[in-house]
Amino acid sequence: MPEASPIHIIGGGLAGCEAAWQAARAGIPVVLHEMRPVRATEAHVTASLAELVCSNSFRSDDAENNAVGLLHEEMRRCSSLILRAADANKLPAGGALAVDRHGFAAAVEAALGEEALVTIRREEIAGLPPAEWDNVIIATGPLTAPALAEALGALTGQEQLAFFDAIAPIVYRDTIDMATAWRQSRYDKAGPGGDGADYINCPLDKPSYLAFVEAVLGAEKTSFKEWEGTPYFEGCLPIEVMAARGIDTLRWGPMKPVGLTDPRSGRRPYAVVQLRQDNALGTLYNMVGFQTKLKHAEQKRVFRMIPGLEKAEFARLGGLHRNTFINSPRLLDGTLRLKAMPRLRFAGQITGVEGYVESAAIGLLAGRFAAADRLGVAPSAPPPTTALGALLGHITGGADARGFQPMNVNFGLFPPLPEGVLRRDNKGEKKPLLARRALADLAGWLGTVRVAAE
Repeated sequence: MPEASPIHIIGGGLAGCEAAWQAARAGIPVVLHEMRPVRATEAHVTASLAELVCSNSFRSDDAENNAVGLLHEEMRRCSSLILRAADANKLPAGGALAVDRHGFAAAVEAALGEEALVTIRREEIAGLPPAEWDNVIIATGPLTAPALAEALGALTGQEQLAFFDAIAPIVYRDTIDMATAWRQSRYDKAGPGGDGADYINCPLDKPSYLAFVEAVLGAEKTSFKEWEGTPYFEGCLPIEVMAARGIDTLRWGPMKPVGLTDPRSGRRPYAVVQLRQDNALGTLYNMVGFQTKLKHAEQKRVFRMIPGLEKAEFARLGGLHRNTFINSPRLLDGTLRLKAMPRLRFAGQITGVEGYVESAAIGLLAGRFAAADRLGVAPSAPPPTTALGALLGHITGGADARGFQPMNVNFGLFPPLPEGVLRRDNKGEKKPLLARRALADLAGWLGTVRVAAE
């Protein structure tokens, strides 16, 4: 039997790496094209595959009560490389799955480098892939090279959509004043590898909070005239955009004090800045939710107004990068193929999902769909009752194409429970019931997929 032609995957981020892994696991050769370091991006700092840029957190790992935690578990059950690497490099982060970003990227790159069916090529694919590539996954993410982005825009006839995606600062741990700050996870919740005191908390009273907000609003911002007018993603707003929406927006956003008690006063602070461990050594801490477009000098000045950070030194300051995505509900079919050119599939953030886990999840599905096509088997989509299926359904038709914007996975994307399953007096069981149904339906789907492959 002749060897199958390879699947070409453009983009070595989380989605592209996961797609390559899934296709190779199905016995299909893969060529993974990554343009770094031949061509740099505005946000990456290394040439590593699967580099984490704006955060080291995969968010909640609670598979019963949180949709992204459920997505973690579904991906684990689908033999996800991204979740395997995350679990092997996890850091204390309360109920979240946070990772050592360098160890994580190294683990992904090593696994793909050792896979005989995967060839990694460091090169830019400028424009549309060659016509002879009959099975292609485009997983170029928010930083798609201009030549490819322009070619896709010409092919689809759709106006290119873009928005700012912001990066939070990282602080050196030994410059945080622990005489003011304290360690505590919200509600003392312990997550994977944690002890319930995984975050460093910097408290603000009302006067210091009001002064901080005033400083944020008055600080000089970076101007990107080329990108002006692009909408922000609501789940990743710069702090200055949030502050401009009202005096209490930050206090009930990234600076919310609920579930935290300052041990020195015995009371809940008026507002809190949380920092989460960013590397395995525990020397770097990420300012949670503090993505920003303030100029670098202004960031140092304003953030040092936060109690406990008066002498903070920054390993990385915040910044912005452009995010490009297609109007997936209008352009893609149910197996992520471009209707205008079905040899092209899309995966990751370019499809309009938001978040590391969601991007990798769509990569997982794209890799499986592409492998099925190569094997001559009809691709099988996961049930819409699963997190994988709900996310896929949203971007391939469930969302309103007229105002399509990026979306994180959430239980609002899932079909409702059958009438009578949820008692009116037990609304707290809704999420666990949705999660249990999802995992049961996933098991059935995986069984069907395996039988079909055999």
